[in-house]
Amino acid sequence: MMCPISSCVQSVIVIFALLLVCHAAIVKCFANVTFIPKNVTVFMYDTVAVDYFISNADNFTQCSLYSENPHVASVDKTIFLQQSNYTGSFNVTGNFLGRTVIACKETTSNRTIEGKLPIKCLRKKRTIDRIFSASTAVLVAIIYINFGCVVQWSKLKNLIRRPMGPTIGFFGQFLVMPLLSYAIGYALFPNDPAMRLGMFFTGVSPAGGASNIWTAILDGNIDLSILMTTISTLAAFGMMPFWLFTLGKTIFKDAQLEVPYFHISMYVFALIAPLTIGYLINRYLTRAGAFLGRILKGFSSLLITFIIIFAIVTNLYLFELFSWRIVVAGMGLPWVGYMLGYIIAKLGNQPDPDTLAIAIETGIQNTGIAIFLLRFALEPLHADLTTVIPVSVALMTPFPLTVIYLYKKFKQRFITSYYKAPISSSNTTMSPRLKNESVYRESVGKQDSAIACLS
Repeated sequence: MMCPISSCVQSVIVIFALLLVCHAAIVKCFANVTFIPKNVTVFMYDTVAVDYFISNADNFTQCSLYSENPHVASVDKTIFLQQSNYTGSFNVTGNFLGRTVIACKETTSNRTIEGKLPIKCLRKKRTIDRIFSASTAVLVAIIYINFGCVVQWSKLKNLIRRPMGPTIGFFGQFLVMPLLSYAIGYALFPNDPAMRLGMFFTGVSPAGGASNIWTAILDGNIDLSILMTTISTLAAFGMMPFWLFTLGKTIFKDAQLEVPYFHISMYVFALIAPLTIGYLINRYLTRAGAFLGRILKGFSSLLITFIIIFAIVTNLYLFELFSWRIVVAGMGLPWVGYMLGYIIAKLGNQPDPDTLAIAIETGIQNTGIAIFLLRFALEPLHADLTTVIPVSVALMTPFPLTVIYLYKKFKQRFITSYYKAPISSSNTTMSPRLKNESVYRESVGKQDSAIACLS
């Protein structure tokens, strides 16, 4: 009579043997592909060569290599297997920013061959990017020389003595905008910390130089605007670390953030140096200073147009990353910033030119510093993908201001010109209102003539 324990042991041995046979059969059915290198980084529009080795391919006759996301990187390679182990190479072409995987499968039956190659596609620094950065820097420096010629330095002293306007601007820039960007980021990108970080970095950046240009174009208080931009840029040395290491840590807890002090220092120098040059020109070269002052609005309009068009052409590839959330984020931060800045300035009983300057200063951020921070804090691919947030903000920022500018031009061209129409002296039935307007125009004309003679 057989021992029951012995029969159990025999059963286990038989089952184990069957499992080994099944495993061997499965391994025999599934080939394996090994890639050299094990992961690839390729730039957009570049090609990288990769070697591969297929093993256990006895039951395979024809295979194909393919990309799981051809929009990011593409490969098209058909392999005719002549033996169990096969070696070859293929080219991977980068198409757009992102990640994908190169895999291999049997062509006829779609059986997957084990083994995958991770692909990362990055953006290469292009010549047009360098041209855009250099030309923008030069033109902005020139226009700040113009600002230095028109700034009334005595008014700056008065603004410093009575700093209600700059205080409201500082409050809007470094309290309203960081909290607003934090809230918008969480509302639009609840499951994407990188995008929220891009939004927050844009919100904590100091005011951008475009605020001074738009203030000049829209007839705001340019003296107040320049003073607020200078204060904002200097305050960024302390306020940016405060926000990055408080609220910023809740977005990206593992980020090793470092505030770009050198970058901000260079921006401060680029702001103050041209203003000083403009001041010296206006003081010692009066005619040249007067000429630069006269062309300020026209030159500002041309510069804004140039920056918008060139920025769109340079960053055209980023439009493929745009979604409705990114567009809303790009509109939300500056547009809501304009409204909140305007409301706060009105509550502070500021004059209309000051209110306009404060609203513009609040809504316009230095997106260049935000992009620099993203490139420093994130790995290259995430930095390139997240850059779409400050770029979207930069592209959406001018729209409300452009509408206001066109409205002012329309009003000046069609409405104001109606009231400036010549009045016939033969009209004996002139209304009292028109008579008063005629007397007012004559007095203004006399004042303009007197000023012209004195100058």
